[in-house]
Amino acid sequence: MLKWSSGDGRPRLLSNRGFNMSKITIALEAAVAAVRANMPADGQPQSARQRVLVDRAFAQIIKLIAPRIRHFIRQYGLVAHWDDAEQVCAIAVHRGIQAYDPEKAQFTTFVNWQIRGELQSLRFRLMTDQRPSAKKVEAVTVSLDAIAGGEDGEGQSIVASIEDEDALGRTESGASDYLARQAMASLTDSYVDHLRNIGVERIRRKAQPKKAPRAEAGTRRSVWRTGKSMLDPTELAELEERLEHNRKVVEGRLFEMTALETADDENSVAKERVRQIAKRAAKTMSDLAVADPRFTMMAEYRQSMLAPAAAH
Repeated sequence: MLKWSSGDGRPRLLSNRGFNMSKITIALEAAVAAVRANMPADGQPQSARQRVLVDRAFAQIIKLIAPRIRHFIRQYGLVAHWDDAEQVCAIAVHRGIQAYDPEKAQFTTFVNWQIRGELQSLRFRLMTDQRPSAKKVEAVTVSLDAIAGGEDGEGQSIVASIEDEDALGRTESGASDYLARQAMASLTDSYVDHLRNIGVERIRRKAQPKKAPRAEAGTRRSVWRTGKSMLDPTELAELEERLEHNRKVVEGRLFEMTALETADDENSVAKERVRQIAKRAAKTMSDLAVADPRFTMMAEYRQSMLAPAAAH
């Protein structure tokens, strides 16, 4: 807030903290106030008139602080990068307007530190060899756009010499293979867990105590044998052995993730058993993929592959 003071008989503008304000400071405060007054409220679109007024006020601010921008550019040694320096100064002014609080400082003071910070950051980005750590190792800043001699004697930029045209394809292929392997491993784990739950439930039912015979023919009450239902460790070990065998069959026969070990003298019965395990596993995992949202993409892909076959 600005107010007038005439302590010595001459009217002067004072800030809300009682300091004298120059004409440039007064003009800056007015222009910043105009920008902030024409900024739209949260969630509201900015009208065309507001945009015009904001652009005019912002141009006035840049014009008023242009001398100090030129001074700071020279002070930070960025004359060779004048266009970039002016651009970051404009960004600093814009950020300063957004974060400015008239109750804490004058805009002319607040924006100075914004400009200094942006120019310091630009200098570190453009001239990294000016840092003390870079000077210790005698580092030299090299522009990637600098022209260097190629193998055929023609000039080419450093970016062109180090660019790998096949890098994107290899990266996408590697990422696709990794995601596919992870999906197959997760689906195999879900299949094994499904079989384990079924097997454990069967063992639990088998281990449940049976009803004792009735003492009298006319008695309707059932009498249960005492004792708790315990799972047989031997049966659990056999179950885990079968599950491990099924996992190897799935990984080797369906997904080809691992080599399926087969003996040279393997008979036709064992081969048929492996084929049946793989067939049942494919059907079960297909149902699991449909029911589990983690494998929605795999289920949709399967449906898209089956649709043309069903049409024929």
